Amino acid sequence: MENWFKSVWLLNLSLFFFFLGISILTPVVSPFLVSLRAEPFLVGIITGVTSGLSLLSKPIGGAVGDRGYRFHALVAGNLLGALAGALYAISAISGNIYLFAIGRAIHGFSMGFFFPPSLSTAVDLAPPGRVGETLGWRGMMFSLGNIIGPVFGGYLSDALGFPTAFSFTAVFSLLGALFAFEAWREAGGSIGMSGGLREEGTSYKALLTATFIGVSLALFFFSVSYSGVTTFLPAYYKVLRLPQRVFGYYMMVLGTFSLATRVAGGKGTDRWGPLPVATTGMLIVIGGYVSLYLYPLPLRSYLSAAIIGTGFGLSVPAMQVMAIGKLPQRIRTMGSGVYTMFLDLGTLAGQVSLGYVAQLRGYAGVFPLLPAIAVVALLTLYLPRLVGGGGNG
Repeated sequence: MENWFKSVWLLNLSLFFFFLGISILTPVVSPFLVSLRAEPFLVGIITGVTSGLSLLSKPIGGAVGDRGYRFHALVAGNLLGALAGALYAISAISGNIYLFAIGRAIHGFSMGFFFPPSLSTAVDLAPPGRVGETLGWRGMMFSLGNIIGPVFGGYLSDALGFPTAFSFTAVFSLLGALFAFEAWREAGGSIGMSGGLREEGTSYKALLTATFIGVSLALFFFSVSYSGVTTFLPAYYKVLRLPQRVFGYYMMVLGTFSLATRVAGGKGTDRWGPLPVATTGMLIVIGGYVSLYLYPLPLRSYLSAAIIGTGFGLSVPAMQVMAIGKLPQRIRTMGSGVYTMFLDLGTLAGQVSLGYVAQLRGYAGVFPLLPAIAVVALLTLYLPRLVGGGGNG
């Protein structure tokens, strides 16, 4: 148990710093592009480059992980994130939007390498009967990053400028690489990752189940809706001449409430099953989007952040258990990669399509659409039951 605990938390710390390097950008990227006079549609396109490259690289990260190189992929993902951070800083100094887009592409590729083995390794290390709880603690590191990163990024960009804020992406990613290497030393040979798929006769066809497909599609629509918050709410505030730290506070509130409910969501999943917990979480998120539509400006907008964060904390661990909790270990990294591909695909689709809406109706015109998109995500979550394949509820 002691070795399990140490390995999981080294893995969690690697995840925390890698994600911190991402979340520090949340209140900064859209305002930076707006400062370069980019149109709303172009803001959506360049922001979405990261999701597009992450989408393309996740099958690579999954295949690499399933062939015994999970920790190699974790370290490589962090190092690529550090390179992206350096390019962001250089582009901010030079005002070169093309260099910034290249950095976004590299960062997306790094996410494709990092997230699938990070998720699958956490499942492998979890003790029997505590997969949901372990993923809940893992999710807390995301939430903690959402608390610290956006506020820190907003203050840095307001006080010291965009180059300084971007440079910390490189610093945090290097720390993530260090913890990934330590996790590799601690647990690299203890979870049976060597060898290929043929040894156990397992193929990737095991991913073609109603449950896996339904949950992945639900994640797609879930991500479309959330991209409307993370991409266009900070741009909306920038147009209103509010400082970047205002959206940083928003994400801090969201992350705090998500942090408070992640472990409860994981333990509830272990006790009652993932479908009831995921449904409850999604209904709460829908309520949060309605609140954002009604009250998009601070301070009242922070109520929506609290509601959305609470729903995230419940639904995300439950959906992860539904998708990959029962997959064979030999294909779990690829399964994690394919599942999280739908997060990138949804984020990219949301950034492009909602960017077009923002071009026509202004940034505030995006917010009325978010509750309806989240309702579609909730309905899609029940697809396995409709076709008779839902066994994880």
